[in-house]
Amino acid sequence: MDGDLPHALLALAPRLVARLIGPFAEVLLHDSLIWWPFLLSTLGIGAIAFCRRDGRGLRSLGEFRRRYLSGAIWAHSSAQADYAFYIVNGVLYPVIVAPLVLSGAFIARMLDAALAGGFGPALAPMLAPTLARIAYTVAFFLAYDFGRFVAHNLLHEIPLLWEFHKTHHSAEVLTPISSYRVHPVDLFVMQICPNLATGLITGIFFYLCAGTIGYYSFFGLHVGIAAFNLIGNLRHWHVWISFGPVVGRWLISPAHHLVHHSLAPHHMGTNRGFELAIWDRMFGTLYVPTAEESVRMGLGDGTDGEWHSVGRLYGLPLQYALARFGFARTSRREEKAP
Repeated sequence: MDGDLPHALLALAPRLVARLIGPFAEVLLHDSLIWWPFLLSTLGIGAIAFCRRDGRGLRSLGEFRRRYLSGAIWAHSSAQADYAFYIVNGVLYPVIVAPLVLSGAFIARMLDAALAGGFGPALAPMLAPTLARIAYTVAFFLAYDFGRFVAHNLLHEIPLLWEFHKTHHSAEVLTPISSYRVHPVDLFVMQICPNLATGLITGIFFYLCAGTIGYYSFFGLHVGIAAFNLIGNLRHWHVWISFGPVVGRWLISPAHHLVHHSLAPHHMGTNRGFELAIWDRMFGTLYVPTAEESVRMGLGDGTDGEWHSVGRLYGLPLQYALARFGFARTSRREEKAP
């Protein structure tokens, strides 16, 4: 048996190496928000938007660099905690969260089978191929975006879940890596809801199309998701990009999400959507930013500055959650979720 141990360790080694290098390989993966073309589009669109607003030609680029590429943001202790947390979460996520999440494909297969059992198998597609592809592309995107909106609402409205969502809102500065400042419990909620929504849509279309269906893609992603990913990283950066009062009622701009992170009383709890503003409009949480506004970030509950380590980003939410059941004490000044 002792002789088998070295062989077992050798067999395990590639998996361990893959886990360790996984976070660093994200820039090479097209389905990652920090895929290098998306990072380049973030930098380019951010610089162009600022220079157009600033209007000083090449001098605007220097001001852009000083404001948004400075150590005040990227070397801030909050940002440094983001980098470390991103790596640790990237290693632990496949072990802790991924096995617990039902995939959209699994949900789709179950629904397809249930529909076939209840109404009989679809012997031929009920929709023309082109119409089916267009309809599925639109329906999938709407379901995906609504699922994320629902998950985000749950994280803000359910006090216990808010304790875990605090990890994300505790960021005092924002960089694209702040998108990954998410507690495993938060990750689970943010994945299960859109998976359920898209799984239901996919199952229905699988049945209607006799098992043959696909959506239009770009960069190897759903065309809508790929398009929004081009500006997706700007949601977590300080560059102010607003879509204006008209378009801002329909689409979530980077400025919408900056407002979402703001501690200003009239900003708190607003703009919980990701791509479409219609969900926030329907549920009364939309705030449409127009002129640039001052935004101060953090929790504002007396704990700002206490979240600058990986251990605290994981541990403080657990401590606060246990405190709600009387199993731990906290020194928090504020209990209310924004």
